[in-house]
Amino acid sequence: MNCPPDHDGNLLTAPLPQDMIAIDPAFGTRFMLFVDTEEEFDWDAPFSRTGHGVTALAGMARGQAYFAAAGVKPVYVTDYPVVDCDAAADMMGQWVADGTADIGAHLHPWVNPPHVEDVSAANSYVGFLPEAVERAKLEALCRRIEERFGARPIAYRAGRYGVGPNSAQLLEEAGFRLDSSVRSRFDYSHQHGPDFCGLPQDPYWAGPGRTLMELPLSTAFVGLLRGGGERLYRAAQTMGPLAGALSRARMLSRVPLTPEGISASEAIAAIDALMAEGVRVLNFSFHSPTLEPGHTPYVRDEADRTAFYGWWDAVLAHLARRGVRAASLDQLLCAVPMRIEACQAA
Repeated sequence: MNCPPDHDGNLLTAPLPQDMIAIDPAFGTRFMLFVDTEEEFDWDAPFSRTGHGVTALAGMARGQAYFAAAGVKPVYVTDYPVVDCDAAADMMGQWVADGTADIGAHLHPWVNPPHVEDVSAANSYVGFLPEAVERAKLEALCRRIEERFGARPIAYRAGRYGVGPNSAQLLEEAGFRLDSSVRSRFDYSHQHGPDFCGLPQDPYWAGPGRTLMELPLSTAFVGLLRGGGERLYRAAQTMGPLAGALSRARMLSRVPLTPEGISASEAIAAIDALMAEGVRVLNFSFHSPTLEPGHTPYVRDEADRTAFYGWWDAVLAHLARRGVRAASLDQLLCAVPMRIEACQAA
């Protein structure tokens, strides 16, 4: 099969119709949890190579125990400072050995060697660094994960969702089987990042060889006007306070599947909306420092942490009512047939 010469499978371009993945019907509708496992730092301060810590381990252990008891096998996409921390690597390695978690890769370029680029907001998106720099940082992270856990990672999410025009090719070359960096229905171009508007919610093949599965993060439009979808939402964004007014009136809101800044009732509405769209894999996410109070804006104290777990209690109960079970990374990969025909540029 030949692809148009201008479609190289990069993650900033909408996939071709034939690149959409047909998941095994027996898989049903399932959900997955990816945890952006990263160092703690001041989210309001400029990016820095120093001034961070890896101290939220007790919170991470509590979170892992909660999800394991709930039958959820998280994918901890893990960045360099965390995997480089002995205590964190030992703890997470035990989860992998127990079969209760998987480890993937998560790249924050400002703290990931080699340190060759200037530290800036623009350079915080690894996919927009020079190809050679992105490749070198990705290889350094993969090598460190392999040293710690005995295997190279096969799942990836760029820090800040920062994939670029070369990322899919580099991920294929590095042996990754799944990327989950595309945050469909979000546009970060105003802050030097990628624009994911118009990209699918369902998984699809990416990369020059179409051997990399893209599993976008899940985001729904909810409200009475949700049928207008992304086009209406983007139009409202250009009209000053209109978008906020529509959201407050419960006419149109954009709701990602995350406990960070999203209420349980909003998440439940988003689950139902995505299922109505026919989305087969609901992709939840949050940041690991949120598991310990005081590190992110979402869990500032113990009351917030209690609310965090209350959110999951409500959301997991709703998923169970809807017959949506958790899926592990292996289960998803086994439900997807390998791409047999390579997609070569014409």
